[in-house]
Amino acid sequence: MSRRVLLTGGNGFVGQWLSRAMLERGWTVFAGTIDWPPRAPLLTDREREAIQWTMLDIRSDDEVTRAVGQSAPDYVVHLAGIAFAPEANASPIRAFDINALGAMRLLLKLQGAGASATRTLVVGSAEEYGQQDPSAYPIAETATLRPLTPYAVAKASQEMMALQAFRAHGQQVICTRSFNHSGVGHGESYLLPTLVRRVRALPKTGGTLTIGNGHVVRDYLHVADVVAAYLLLLERGAPGEVYNVCSGSGITVGELAGRVLGRAGVAAAITSEASLMRPIDVPILVGDNAKLRGATGWTVTRPVDDIIDDLLHAAPR
Repeated sequence: MSRRVLLTGGNGFVGQWLSRAMLERGWTVFAGTIDWPPRAPLLTDREREAIQWTMLDIRSDDEVTRAVGQSAPDYVVHLAGIAFAPEANASPIRAFDINALGAMRLLLKLQGAGASATRTLVVGSAEEYGQQDPSAYPIAETATLRPLTPYAVAKASQEMMALQAFRAHGQQVICTRSFNHSGVGHGESYLLPTLVRRVRALPKTGGTLTIGNGHVVRDYLHVADVVAAYLLLLERGAPGEVYNVCSGSGITVGELAGRVLGRAGVAAAITSEASLMRPIDVPILVGDNAKLRGATGWTVTRPVDDIIDDLLHAAPR
């Protein structure tokens, strides 16, 4: 069935992957972006031309109103925001304005436009969980949120606003707490692209790969599996519910670095450097995906090695 979709943050990493998948389904995609003209380097010329692009700063009442009116959406996916946690943590007020109040602005405009029946996916972060007891992992959606950073607080606030819109006004809002994910086109400031870039610069033998805290444990998905989860949640997720989007398995940063070296065929020592460590970091973030699987039939199809291989074989940007 053809659908009209408003996608905020459409020019971003996940936004481009999601746009392509929606176009393949024959959906009409209205993609909001603050970059004009939209670059969308992951898409083909044909895909970029098929998208209805709209200038959309989630902080602007007028632009949000216009985007909602133009798209008259059946579905909304809210991705717009500061995605890189260190950037958000460096500017807490800006992060809250964009990541939390931006979601409130969008939900209020949908409500005002009489679009309460529009199914809206609000994408959150596993960082909302903060530090939990080690026995709690893999962490389920029932866990108490304990955000440690401004980024995590803003994402948790976004989620609370979305759930309030469902409880008070019946808006068909579905929330995610999305764990780490990567793939071709991911920004080079993020962990896996950074590791790949550093490994590419090493000699085949005798070099040293420098990392931050090698003991931190993370749960990684391929972006293609994340996109599949978002599409299924739009169609089958229960409004007013929150779903972990995760693999259910953890890997330390040190092990991840070793996997990148192995897939690249590079023999190098791995060392940790204090300057690369985050001042506040959750030691473990591994999720339980049983609720997502039960509601949608989703499953993991791409292992971590696929992410690494895709990044290694992608043309340097």
